Amino acid sequence: MSINLRLPSLPEPIEPPARDEAEGCIQCQMGSKLVLFVTGECHWMCDYCPLSETRREIDHMYANERRCDVGDWAAVIEEGKAMNATGTGITGGDPMMARERSMEACRQLKAAFGPEHHIHLYTSIPFAPKHAAEVAESGLTEIRFHLLDLELERYLPTMRACAEAGIVTGVELPCEPDQEERLYQLIEELREAPIEFLNLNELEITVGNHTNMELRGFNLSDELTAGADGSSELARALRARVEMGNHGIPDDQGVTREPYGYSIKFCTATYKDAGQLRRRFIRRGEASIAPHERITDDGTLIFGAIYCDDEDAEDFIDELVEVCDIPRRFLYHDSENGRIEVPLLLAEGIADEIEAPAAMVEVHPTHVRLEVSLIWLNEHRP
Repeated sequence: MSINLRLPSLPEPIEPPARDEAEGCIQCQMGSKLVLFVTGECHWMCDYCPLSETRREIDHMYANERRCDVGDWAAVIEEGKAMNATGTGITGGDPMMARERSMEACRQLKAAFGPEHHIHLYTSIPFAPKHAAEVAESGLTEIRFHLLDLELERYLPTMRACAEAGIVTGVELPCEPDQEERLYQLIEELREAPIEFLNLNELEITVGNHTNMELRGFNLSDELTAGADGSSELARALRARVEMGNHGIPDDQGVTREPYGYSIKFCTATYKDAGQLRRRFIRRGEASIAPHERITDDGTLIFGAIYCDDEDAEDFIDELVEVCDIPRRFLYHDSENGRIEVPLLLAEGIADEIEAPAAMVEVHPTHVRLEVSLIWLNEHRP
């Protein structure tokens, strides 16, 4: 029996971050950002929301893939330490639907990891400008506004207040292929906004939004990505327009435009799913790997397993130590799954010599250690 769940392959080399990219993006590309889902509450005004039904309106949090009770900051911090996090991205739902909780998250993270811990937050709410100062005081480093209906005007007072409070302020949007004219207008309007960056994300078609995307006539761009057809091409064209203006180079229309005053980044769906997630897995795996495990290029952990009853486990471990001349620290009794975890090479070497099921096991290096592959090494089964 073999079960395999793989991260998408990367069809093209990943561009390194630019010097003027938002620090939150740079750390995300490094895989060093803890992803903190603080609430499932939102206004639900976006038909392209990729969030699954299991995350909508939930009353608990997630630190990376680890479910945490609301207010269980010890679990959040533990997860951050398990991956040696250099920063945290606060998301939802909409984190500003739980403003006090989001600010407490900032305070707890700064207290645990120090003042250099970078925290960014993503919101679509133009909250009252009077709250910007206390949000900044809580420790938020960077804020990204998602402009509902691509309308800028109502966000400007909040943006100005955040920038004045010392929060690095930017805009982050999915690039909707049927909004080309409006998006070209928007990049011009953003010249007057107090922002440092614009992030364009490839519009994704997911389980959570595919019905709405079909109604709008969007199809997948290819079989390797969740990106909507036309989104990548439009995002790259918008990026070229801004970058050429910033460098004083004539654009595709032969026009040399004034500098826009902000940087622009395009993040593909493939890279979000395969690049950033893979690097985060690798980072967590490297930080938490046990002596009997090895890490793969996908960031998963592989080891051998010998299945036995709990009452026989200690005797089995003693025998392995004696017969195979292996240090005890390279053997781990997993009572929950009824097996002894061992180096894969050892399991392969003794599989045909023992009267017990032996297997190769592959897991995600997450708190729950999701099993993604299991290959039996002999004819025995538990």
